[in-house]
Amino acid sequence: MVTQLTEVPKVGRYRWVVVWLLFAATAINYIDRQMIGVLKPTLSAELGWTETDYGNIVFWFQAAYALGYISFGRIVDVIGARLGYAVAVAIWTVAHVAHGGVHSVLQFALVRSGLGIGESGNFPAGIKAVTEWFPQKERAFAIGLFNAGANIGAIITPLLVPWLTIAYGWRFAFVATGIFGVVWLAAWLLLYRRPTEHKKVTAGELAYIQQDPADPVVPIGWRNLIGIKETWAYALGKFCIDPIWWFFLFWLPGYLGKRYGLDLVSFGPPLVVIYLLSDGGSIFGGWMSGRLMKAGKSVNAARKLTMLLCAFAVLPIFFAQSIDNLWVAVLVIGIATAAHQAFSANLYTLPSDLFPRGAVGSVVGIGGTVGAVGGMLMAKYAGYVLDTFGSYVPLFAVAGSAYFIALLAVHLLSPRLERVTVDA
Repeated sequence: MVTQLTEVPKVGRYRWVVVWLLFAATAINYIDRQMIGVLKPTLSAELGWTETDYGNIVFWFQAAYALGYISFGRIVDVIGARLGYAVAVAIWTVAHVAHGGVHSVLQFALVRSGLGIGESGNFPAGIKAVTEWFPQKERAFAIGLFNAGANIGAIITPLLVPWLTIAYGWRFAFVATGIFGVVWLAAWLLLYRRPTEHKKVTAGELAYIQQDPADPVVPIGWRNLIGIKETWAYALGKFCIDPIWWFFLFWLPGYLGKRYGLDLVSFGPPLVVIYLLSDGGSIFGGWMSGRLMKAGKSVNAARKLTMLLCAFAVLPIFFAQSIDNLWVAVLVIGIATAAHQAFSANLYTLPSDLFPRGAVGSVVGIGGTVGAVGGMLMAKYAGYVLDTFGSYVPLFAVAGSAYFIALLAVHLLSPRLERVTVDA
């Protein structure tokens, strides 16, 4: 008797091409976002900004980001990740290039607002794409990978932008870096489709992507989500930790310059080290929770244990202001930013853990908006503290405690991280 063997379809790897596209977009997003932080000393000296002026410019970026985030969350649920991402990148690239033609605080606030609206689409669209292309067990790792693009962008910026600024001026630097967004947009429209529509996806890979229990991909509106406590578990987590990342991104170059006497060129290497550590943290955070799940831990235990470890890793930031050695301070701050990224990779995964696919973009949008509101408050607080007291100690104190508060909010509102049922 002959037993006929059924050939198992080979699992392809095109989904990782999608991750690298998301990684590249996030890197560009952060180059465009961080440039004002790197150029802060130059712009403040040339244009006469106070810390409050700078805080107000950041505030209006955050306000637009908050508005855009919740809008793009809904947009990508309705029109999909492909078109939603394309619209976002087009808006932010135009606004980024426009920075090269402005002069006053008001004009900077306006173009930063345009940048905030466009950039707010990055994570709702990116997480929607990951939800479409990855099974649950790989999503945290995939999000960690593409989120690591933020750190690559933050590494490239202090290396590239000072060179462009010294050679050609800061206005040209904004125009030249806008080319990255144009090139990425063309690649995205050429290469991205849903898995079921893509010719590069094998039957084996499609089956692998769709291995989780199916849920209907029906867009679910904000009104159906706003009263669900799991929505607020994610949103309050974002409210606590997002302002800390904004603080690192927008104020860290100025802090290094003031505390250690660094200039436009010399603060580049310390920032590179900090964001290299952050990159490792982003990937580690996604890997660790996935590894715990493979070892038999529940999604609830894996996510929360990873986030708890990250919260403890941030604690030494309390003492950053008192560290006299530059490279010891860089290590402490770098570990804190790495822990933020690891924490964030797991927090970003919660909407796809808890909600049906048709709600993911909207939940991410709500959370991003709440997080951006926290960033607005942080911008005002940072400007006030630095102009009034000239000390970063209160800011580092907030950073050191935020992650424990975020994890507590997540745990109280979703003790078991159980999936919820939402009416369309």
